[in-house]
Amino acid sequence: MPEVRVDEVRRFMEDSLRAVGAPESEAVAHAALLLHADVTGHFSHGLNRLEFYINDISSGLTDANAKPVILKESAATAWVDGANALGATVGNFCMDVAIRKAKECGIGWVVAKRSNHFGMAGWWALKAQLEGLIGLTFTNSSPILVPTRAKKGTLGTNPIAMFAPATGGDYIGVDMASTTVAMGKIEVQIHKKEPLPEGWAMGTDGKVTTDAQEAFKAGRLLPLGGLESTGGYKGYGLSAIGEVFCSGLSGSNCTHRVPKWSFTRQGDPMDLGQCYAAIDPNCFAPGFGERIADCLRTWRNLEPVDPELPVLAPGDKERINAEQTTKRGSIIYSESQIESCDTMARKIGIKPLKVV
Repeated sequence: MPEVRVDEVRRFMEDSLRAVGAPESEAVAHAALLLHADVTGHFSHGLNRLEFYINDISSGLTDANAKPVILKESAATAWVDGANALGATVGNFCMDVAIRKAKECGIGWVVAKRSNHFGMAGWWALKAQLEGLIGLTFTNSSPILVPTRAKKGTLGTNPIAMFAPATGGDYIGVDMASTTVAMGKIEVQIHKKEPLPEGWAMGTDGKVTTDAQEAFKAGRLLPLGGLESTGGYKGYGLSAIGEVFCSGLSGSNCTHRVPKWSFTRQGDPMDLGQCYAAIDPNCFAPGFGERIADCLRTWRNLEPVDPELPVLAPGDKERINAEQTTKRGSIIYSESQIESCDTMARKIGIKPLKVV
């Protein structure tokens, strides 16, 4: 498997974004978002997603030079027009506003319309956690979640993220799609030429499939929990919660009206709705950080079923992956991922990725 130095991946991402017109500041911000995904082991949302953003900017579906604006606000809330800017541009603006309001009055709740895909939801919740706050993030997305008992995708992966600080620099980090997996995980299986686990997706015939190409073509993901018999209606409900916070509050497209995202998408902007919240735990019962630290210690010290697989707290897997990646200094990709990047590099006229 090819390895690429972390700094080289960053260079390639920034060069790609600049080549299609993104300002330096936004290229750097968006590359940081994508690189975080690969460093923490979520390859579905890193380099794998870069060409989607490049196409959106090149075709005029995303305005990489746009700046979000606040349309209405109170001491603790804000309604933002994302102005069809890059996801990282909107995310940084909105979470910064939420953090400022949380520090001033205990909570900041910000929603945005007219946004675009903003990468890993956890990246934005993490920003609040690093400020000693609880961070929450939600977004709606393209209609690829098949509601329980249905055959057609109508809701989205609509992820939910929550990061919370503990004493000693520790934290809980939850970042999950309301589908069994994100569509990017299907793409990763295609790159790896491997089948899907049972229960991830439906095919064009409305039946569960393990064929990654068929699942990608159909664009029909099962909700978290899978079928009704295994609790899939719970993932359906979680996606609906995200819809309320995102399109409901912001006035953006409801998920069933969002265009499907692809390398070659044309037509109207996505007009996604997003929600960013920050909460100051110091406004509530004292000892928050100590109680969260106690929870983390308890969970990690549980006796595992397999001694080779210790029990992890939410966020531990990503932290371990990041530590291993940083120590190694490189990221391991599939051959087909590197080939896709080489093709894109030639198309937009930049230096291709240099493999170690």
